[in-house]
Amino acid sequence: MLQDVLLNDEERKLKQEVREFVKNEVPSDLLKKMDRDEITYPKEFVEALGKRNLLGLRFSKKYGGRGLPWTAEIAAHEEIGVLGMALGCAFAMPSIVGEALHGFASEELKEKFLKPMLKGELVSAEALTEPRGGSDFFGATTVAKLDGDHFMVKGQKRFVVAASGADFFVVYCKTNPEGNPRERISLILIEADREGVEAKHLYNLLGTRGGGTGRLIFKDVRVPASNLIGQLNQGALIFNSMMVPERLTSAGGALGLARAALEVATRYSNRRYTFGRKIRDYQAISFKVADGITQLDAARAITHAAGKAADEGLTSARRLVSEAKKFATDMCWEVCNQSMRIIGGIGYTNVFPIEKMVRDSRLAQIWTGTNEIMSLLIQHEYYKELLNDPNPPRISEEDAEESHLEDEKVYEDDEMWTKGW
Repeated sequence: MLQDVLLNDEERKLKQEVREFVKNEVPSDLLKKMDRDEITYPKEFVEALGKRNLLGLRFSKKYGGRGLPWTAEIAAHEEIGVLGMALGCAFAMPSIVGEALHGFASEELKEKFLKPMLKGELVSAEALTEPRGGSDFFGATTVAKLDGDHFMVKGQKRFVVAASGADFFVVYCKTNPEGNPRERISLILIEADREGVEAKHLYNLLGTRGGGTGRLIFKDVRVPASNLIGQLNQGALIFNSMMVPERLTSAGGALGLARAALEVATRYSNRRYTFGRKIRDYQAISFKVADGITQLDAARAITHAAGKAADEGLTSARRLVSEAKKFATDMCWEVCNQSMRIIGGIGYTNVFPIEKMVRDSRLAQIWTGTNEIMSLLIQHEYYKELLNDPNPPRISEEDAEESHLEDEKVYEDDEMWTKGW
């Protein structure tokens, strides 16, 4: 498997540890109950991960992590990802919320929330999206007004995973409405049991069920000023930092889900006969398998490369993380759909898990920044890298036979076209 080529010995050992946990400790019945919405949030799953020291793998041992690099966490997330997007998200959330707490929070908040979160004793959630906001992060209307030693928080957030189930939320609030857009937002930790916090509505989702996804209402919630994460109006900086684990965990989970779908379809193709032959003997089937594993390996490579770039703080990390999220989740959607085509009509029923995998995979292209937003970021970062490179590579346009004909290189509209005839 390509994954093993990309990992060192310690990371391979971790991968096997997580694989054994997924194989032996997570009952199929849990996945079925979640998909039937019989479970609001899989708290026992999070507790089991915490007991095995498998949450927040990147964070320092001082707070309960393992101090591992992104490549290790991506490998672990691929193994968790075979369980579906909801459990993958439950595994990812301590990494996402932990990014803010570990990197920006006070020691008091780290002791009170980060440590128990990594032990699986507290469930966290991120409250970012608003009903009118979508991708417009700076358009947040949830307001936090500082009143002495407390904030008064009023507003609402939607699509919050673990809106029902979390013990605390990290909530992006507008604290400087008249300021520069990048200096308007702050991140505040709000406990779920504070007066005025209400999980107003739980969504009936197409897939990724059982995660308690809902809308939160904050009705004049009184929160200690000490619950501020980072500095006042520093939310944009923290948000940019949190987008790295949001998107890399999405990519890592997509690897696992696509792998699971492809494995189900490939085993089926080796058992199913038509016209006296295994269907794997037909190129219409076997070439789908070939395309699927190639796409999966390519997505693995780019995701691990993005993880290395993030670990090393490279300037290209923002682009590579966006590429990984876009490419891996698009790949997952494609592979899940092709796996259903391999299995055929029975794959459209719940006799096989493919139909659930298709439903789950669609959300991965939407959350943590839609793939259209990823394209926007990718092109923006690439233009910036290429055009501002102080030591560019060979300028290949000069290799054309008549590259010296500058008059033929027209870059602007002729005046007669812009002004009309």
